[in-house]
Amino acid sequence: MSSRSSKTEFEAYQPAPEPKLWEVFKSQVTTKEGWWGDFDWFPMCMPSMFVKKEKRHTPFWGLNSRLPLGLAAIMGFQHALAMISGVVTPILIMTGEGPTSLNLSPSDQQYLISAALIASGLLSIIQITRFRLFKTPYYLGTGLLTVVGPNFASIAAVSAVVSNMYTTGYCETETMDDGTIVHLPCRHAWGAILGTSMVCSLFEIFMSFLPPKVLKKLFPPIVSGTTIFLIGCSVISTALKDWAGGSGACSSMPESGLYSMCPDTNAPHPLPWGSAEFIGLGFSVFATIILVENFGSPFMKSAQIVIGLIVGMIIAGACGYVDGSVISSAPIGTFTWTTTFPITVYGPAVIPFLIVYLDNILESIGDITASSDVSGVEVDGPIFSSRIQGGLLADGVNSLIAACMTISPMVTFAQNNGIIALTRCANRIAGYFCCFYIVLFGILGKVSAVFLSIPKTILGGLNAYLFASVTVSGIRILAYLPWTRRDRFIATTSLALGLGVTLCPGWFSHVFTYSGDNENLLGFLSAVETVVDTGYCIGSLVAIFLNLVVPQEWGPETIKESDEKRKKELEEIREGFVQTNTKDDQEIKAESPLP
Repeated sequence: MSSRSSKTEFEAYQPAPEPKLWEVFKSQVTTKEGWWGDFDWFPMCMPSMFVKKEKRHTPFWGLNSRLPLGLAAIMGFQHALAMISGVVTPILIMTGEGPTSLNLSPSDQQYLISAALIASGLLSIIQITRFRLFKTPYYLGTGLLTVVGPNFASIAAVSAVVSNMYTTGYCETETMDDGTIVHLPCRHAWGAILGTSMVCSLFEIFMSFLPPKVLKKLFPPIVSGTTIFLIGCSVISTALKDWAGGSGACSSMPESGLYSMCPDTNAPHPLPWGSAEFIGLGFSVFATIILVENFGSPFMKSAQIVIGLIVGMIIAGACGYVDGSVISSAPIGTFTWTTTFPITVYGPAVIPFLIVYLDNILESIGDITASSDVSGVEVDGPIFSSRIQGGLLADGVNSLIAACMTISPMVTFAQNNGIIALTRCANRIAGYFCCFYIVLFGILGKVSAVFLSIPKTILGGLNAYLFASVTVSGIRILAYLPWTRRDRFIATTSLALGLGVTLCPGWFSHVFTYSGDNENLLGFLSAVETVVDTGYCIGSLVAIFLNLVVPQEWGPETIKESDEKRKKELEEIREGFVQTNTKDDQEIKAESPLP
């Protein structure tokens, strides 16, 4: 077995033979040890201040270890808690209110939240189980405790595409008496997004058959870091608008009318956009996440987002901000395909969604590497390469299936890697329990309605933290670069356009002035405008292009080497001055007469 050069928390171990799951299950359900074992999980559920600072032996449960079923159920529940907010948040944002969202009805939103949970649970089983493709060397799935959910990069893509749809008239708007522009629900736009996602998923499926070394050469850290950084930057503004009361029509603060208050005048407790009450309510979620991260137990840290939501909802409910009618009107049970959308392909969305799938590839490679690391298996060699290949193929296939299940592209989640490291449980049985809980949450319609009833300001405080973490992930990737002159040139050029477009939206909107009847030309110009006016699209495309055309030998000197060279030059200049002055002093002394 190959050894790993990187420092890891768990050393790679000789994996146990693949067990027959039914025989293992049958042998464990009849004994106490089969259910609970002798695992001491008390420290995992108590705040650190109440646990004695002493070493405890905590067993490491590998992929195929005989994990007690009761413990597997508990571990799976922790993974489900860590996943649930990441699954529902993209759906809430993409289908919510505002010029960059679909403004769907509460019933459609409730259905899509349920469908997202069900799809995430079912499709995670594919990643966890790992299937060999007939007698080929290729696999479908990682065989690790890796779970999937809607990609946050889809938020930026949908925002750009939907904004274009409302601008071009693909989606309808209405002008109120006071001049406020209301963006009407656009169900067919979601169908167009799903159809485009289906087509673009073939890109990731194709790329999964390329060797990981080729992928890393095509999309090195300078490309992936820039892309992820710009994706995070592009959506933070939406989170801050929601934090202040909402990103819909009320954010324009009309003096009168339905949207003179946020979220509207019919809400249980409407207030003007930016009110101190809204800011404080959102801050309660933000502050809770920070406190849990600093003082919470390992279990609490793994569910910090859910805990922040619970605290925010308790405060919002006590102050009258929660609309209970959404929960009472929701069905008790639901499933996918109880609501459908007309499937089409929207041309201007193709390039943004290809970049979403590029982000899928980049994220999955990192997440699968991290999952292998904390699971105690190889992070190099042929087995690891096959896990990367199987994971990328599963993400592509899962995204195609997810679109058929009316959900946006899926990607391997990173949230559960921290739980594996904390609980020392990488067992796949715990992953199957996690999938069961997620599917159950989706089937129970009242559960998804609870998320739909969350006030916008609470989601804003939560998403500000989540989206900033995406940005920091990009910064972290860029921080590991040697920062040669070539790296600086690519990053500077990419960020100049990417950040510029993000901070100055619409700067390219008036370049094309054609207004004829040629629908094909109009569609092409609209697609170009969408790409150039979307920060992460234009930034990542520039980074990919420059990485391919700028030679590696161009400017190989790193910043550290450049600084050391400059320092050496300055020292030589200083020593030259010193030597010159010393020589001059000696000459003056030699020429001067003795006293």
